[in-house]
Amino acid sequence: MIHPIMDRNRKWMPGFGAVLLILLSHKTSALEVPLDPKVLEGLPQPPTITLQSPKDYIFDPRENIVIHCEAKGKPHPSFSWTRNGTHFDVEKDSKVLVKPGSGTLVIDISGEKAEAYEGTYQCTAHNEHGTAVSNNIVIRQSRSPLWSKERNEPIVVQMGVSLVLQCRPPAGLPPPVIFWMDNNFQRLPLDKRVSQALNGDLYFSNVLPEDSRPDYICYARFPHTQTIQQKQPISVTVLNKSPMGERRPGFMTPLGITSTQMVLRGETLELECIADGLPTPEMSWQKDGGELPSSRMSFHNFKKTLKISDVNEADAGDYRCTATNSLGTAHHIIKVTVKAAPFWVSAPRNLILAPNETGILTCRVSGEPKPKISWFVNGIPLENAPVDHSRKVDGDTVILSNVQSGSSAVYQCNASNEFGYLMANAFVNVLAEAPRVLTPPNRVYQVITNNPALLHCASFGSPIPTITWFKDSQTSIKNGDPFVIHENGTLEIHVAQPLNSGKYTCIATNNLGIKENHVYLEVKEPTRILKQPEYKVVQKGMSAVFECKVKHDPSLVPTMTWLKDDGELPDDERFDVDTDSLTIKDVTDGDEGTYTCIMNTTLDQDSASAMLTVVEKPDPPTDLELTDQTERSVQLTWIPGDEHNSPTQKFLIQYEDLLHQPGVWINLTEVAGTSTTAQLNLSPHVYYSFRVLAVNHVGYSQPSQPSSQYRTNPAAPDENPSDVQGVGAEPGNLVISWTPLTGFQSNGPNLEYKVQWRQKDVDNEWSSETVANVSQFVVSGTPTYVPYEIKVQAVNYYGSGPEPEVVIGYSGEDLPLSAPESVQVMVHNSTLAEVHWEPVSFPSVRGKLQGYKVYYHRERGLHETEGETEQQEQVLTFSGNRSEGRLPGLQPYSLYNLSIRVLNSKGEGPPSPSKTFETPEGVPGPPSFLNVINPSLDSLTLEWGPPMNNNGRLAGYTLKYQPVNNTNELGPVKVMTFLANETTTTLGNLNSSMLYKFYLSAKTIKGSGPIITEEALTVMDTARTQPTVETGKAPPVGPVFGKVNASLSEDGAVISWDYFGHHKNVYVEYIVENSKEDWKKELVNGSHSHMIKGLKPGTSYRVRVVARDPADLTVHSTDEVSVLVPAVPSRQVDIATQGWFIGLMCAIALLILVLLIVCFIKRNKGGKYPVKEKEDAHQDPEIQPMKEDDGTFGEYSDTEDHKPLKGSRTPSNGTVRRDESDDSLVDYGEGGDGQFNEDGSFIGQYSGKKEKDTHEGNESSEAPSPVNAMNSFV
Repeated sequence: MIHPIMDRNRKWMPGFGAVLLILLSHKTSALEVPLDPKVLEGLPQPPTITLQSPKDYIFDPRENIVIHCEAKGKPHPSFSWTRNGTHFDVEKDSKVLVKPGSGTLVIDISGEKAEAYEGTYQCTAHNEHGTAVSNNIVIRQSRSPLWSKERNEPIVVQMGVSLVLQCRPPAGLPPPVIFWMDNNFQRLPLDKRVSQALNGDLYFSNVLPEDSRPDYICYARFPHTQTIQQKQPISVTVLNKSPMGERRPGFMTPLGITSTQMVLRGETLELECIADGLPTPEMSWQKDGGELPSSRMSFHNFKKTLKISDVNEADAGDYRCTATNSLGTAHHIIKVTVKAAPFWVSAPRNLILAPNETGILTCRVSGEPKPKISWFVNGIPLENAPVDHSRKVDGDTVILSNVQSGSSAVYQCNASNEFGYLMANAFVNVLAEAPRVLTPPNRVYQVITNNPALLHCASFGSPIPTITWFKDSQTSIKNGDPFVIHENGTLEIHVAQPLNSGKYTCIATNNLGIKENHVYLEVKEPTRILKQPEYKVVQKGMSAVFECKVKHDPSLVPTMTWLKDDGELPDDERFDVDTDSLTIKDVTDGDEGTYTCIMNTTLDQDSASAMLTVVEKPDPPTDLELTDQTERSVQLTWIPGDEHNSPTQKFLIQYEDLLHQPGVWINLTEVAGTSTTAQLNLSPHVYYSFRVLAVNHVGYSQPSQPSSQYRTNPAAPDENPSDVQGVGAEPGNLVISWTPLTGFQSNGPNLEYKVQWRQKDVDNEWSSETVANVSQFVVSGTPTYVPYEIKVQAVNYYGSGPEPEVVIGYSGEDLPLSAPESVQVMVHNSTLAEVHWEPVSFPSVRGKLQGYKVYYHRERGLHETEGETEQQEQVLTFSGNRSEGRLPGLQPYSLYNLSIRVLNSKGEGPPSPSKTFETPEGVPGPPSFLNVINPSLDSLTLEWGPPMNNNGRLAGYTLKYQPVNNTNELGPVKVMTFLANETTTTLGNLNSSMLYKFYLSAKTIKGSGPIITEEALTVMDTARTQPTVETGKAPPVGPVFGKVNASLSEDGAVISWDYFGHHKNVYVEYIVENSKEDWKKELVNGSHSHMIKGLKPGTSYRVRVVARDPADLTVHSTDEVSVLVPAVPSRQVDIATQGWFIGLMCAIALLILVLLIVCFIKRNKGGKYPVKEKEDAHQDPEIQPMKEDDGTFGEYSDTEDHKPLKGSRTPSNGTVRRDESDDSLVDYGEGGDGQFNEDGSFIGQYSGKKEKDTHEGNESSEAPSPVNAMNSFV
């Protein structure tokens, strides 16, 4: 609520009246009483009219009269009425009812004369603070009088003259709507020749015979009563005996050269010009000296009426209507003046003033002529009201100075001229109220970053409260960037940022009190579309996907909406809306359009759009037409079909030859997609029919309908047969062949072929023969394989084709007569030989030389006896005129035989004399097998078979082998050689439980052949559980696990094992003895020992080590070992506090002291202690070093049985590390990824050396147990 500012330092003085007048009129122009019910409760307020009937009220006599008058105020006002300027006592009239709580009158006029209640009514609303009055409400009854009885004489006119049929309806209230119809209630057709004027008359610019009719009837419809009155029919007869000729236009209405018209501001100006003339004139309008207002202007009645809505003063002027036909023009000028009933410039507004404040009421109006302004207070003219010295009237202004309590009133301003009046109420309410903040407390305002934020502090108080703002209850906010404090108390932040978030406090203060209110501002991140939907071109029937990925403030709940062409998506299951996408399945033509994704939150939104274009194959062309027809060409034109959003790339033109190939369409030519014509080259003697196909990016259209048939005349052939050849099929003939012409190429009937031939390079005449319906001709009696010149020419009924080209052919071939001579063989090595020969003479070939064939076969090996089975003969062909060739792939140490034949197209000639040659020795093939048998703890037996091919004299075998340890490292290689007759050997002094790899090869004097490999394990020295083998797979060679040991420490059970496998996963599994629970397992890959922690004291466990692969069902397991965890005594006794233990310790200390004294005495005497030096060097046996070569302790170890010295530390797994060679080893395979073949051999690759497994053979790092410590001490 805004109050006027009170000047507390100055009193009203005439000297600065103008300045104060401007200031107060500005400050008080928007004051209103707040509508908040909590504020209104108990707040005094003068009456205010809230609802009243219009000034001019036309009622239907069939219904009750309802005159509205509603008002508000505190206390609620009472109502009274005047009629025709005198008091209207509504209580005395039983037909008048006043609605409770208001001044609205309901008058029941049933059974009464409605005219009795016509008149001018005014309502008054009054309470103790003032009186408000309504407008003067003129009540009139609607009327629809009957047409006066009249007889219309028939009208007879000559054709071409103008005619006016008058309507002249009776005056009604309100005026009726006019229209013309016939006896059948059909509206008469209107056009630029026949039109209805604004007054309802029917104008004919010129009459025609068809205008003759007996039933021109004018109807008047009265809106309020919804009744229609009918004028008597008018008969019109048009004669055609002496029609009027053509004439220039003339105006039927308005008459004369000029006319005038007045219109009120804000109403609609209607200008009308109707002209006669023959031909019927055309109408046009213009404004002299100005432009017609296009935005408010419209033409009606075939441009005979110009309407301008919402008229203002600028619309006054001269309007020229022009009638034009072929004989001339006519003009009429309508001078328009604009008057104005009073209208508001600034209506008076309600004022709320505190005592001693000053306020101002303004009543600014305009009109033409200038309105007269009258002031009233509480409905009484000011001049008749009691004198008030604080009130001053200055024309349209009332100034109230130093108002006092109890001076509240309602002022009325009345402005009137001859065209109407305006009346407004404005109260002046003098109040003294402490501040109230109307904005709800703790309101939370949420805005988006970079947007304005408005924090409201609506207040009420009298005097007007002063508003101050604080942020976070500390910082005072002043006017200035970025903050603006508005007059109504609202705090505006032009560009809100996240740092502006927080708590804000507004304080309203006047001289009667102070009030504060807290609000909160939250500045949120904006909603943004990160990935917008993209333009899509989709083929009909396919799917379209629009993506719309959005970022928004996490505290706001987003809502995604998709629109199609700014409307809702079709209710179709083909439209699938996902979180951040829209999918349209099986796209149709109707799916084309613009798709918009809108992401809405409660504060903002973002949107993005993309178009979907649906494409498909074009429609077929239509309307094929043949023009410019000649013997050899024709022009084809067509109309393209719909492209379906994909431009046509080209048109394909096809033809059908109805004479030679009916039903077969052949591609003729292509033209660009922008063309609609094509010049087609034609052939003679063809019955053409054409069709066109359109091609776009999607594909080919359906063919068009065929064109009309076009026949070309026959002619001589344009071409000769193609592919003419001359080849002898057998000795003594020549077969001449060709590809015949098609019926399309024949150019006419009776197609034949003239065949001509003669021997080349011989002076002979051409021989010729004419044949038909064949594609070859045989010439007999020719010499063997001689060249011929050949020609074939096409001939038909209309002549011969062009001169044919000469083709060279050869007569038939025969088998060669002679064989190659001087055959020589050069052996390069054991598998390659080179053969040379003398080529045969060309005449003896008797045909086209194809090349030479070398036949050779291995008779036997040189170490074999004669008569053994010969091998299959081999053939090598050397094309062309060759004299040598190479024979690869020979078998070493063998005897070969060969012969050579010459080859032509007919076949082979006789063979050359046989030639034998020998190949030298080569390296042998691999041994046929290598098996490992009888494995034991330290030995293996190998047996093998000789090579399948010795390729020479076998000299013996070479065997190499080397061990492979648990980490796939290869040991040193050992080499053994054997004689050729040795095929078995036994290897001793091998390590037990060790994997060995063997390499065996055979050798001749030329060297060793390919190797064959095998792997095997020596037997373990303890029994092992045999692994289960999956059906269909061979077991691995040797066991996977070795011995398993278990020992106890303070923290758990230590399990150690030997492992020779290559599985990916190795587990230690354990279970309580005799328990039915599942085995517990712990993964121990790459280790050979593991500590199981958390075992229960006094419990016996079964433990095993298991290896398995995820892709292999085979499981390898060790024997189960039993582990008993000792029980912890229920009662612990501290022996250090026992007397016997203290005494024992003292005795031992005394004994040691005596021994030390004796040793000291002996040393001083030069005595020797046998192991003194060693004891001096090794005071503590617990830290004795280990030898690097055997892993045992220093001088105190027993080298024979490897038993550790009593009290020395033993590895926790109970084993001693295996000796490792110092030789450089190569790692074997890929560790755990290795596996065994079905034949038991190991699969793996030898690669670079890997680091040794740091867990193998490591000694326990745990401290020795108390028992061992005592043993060492003793």
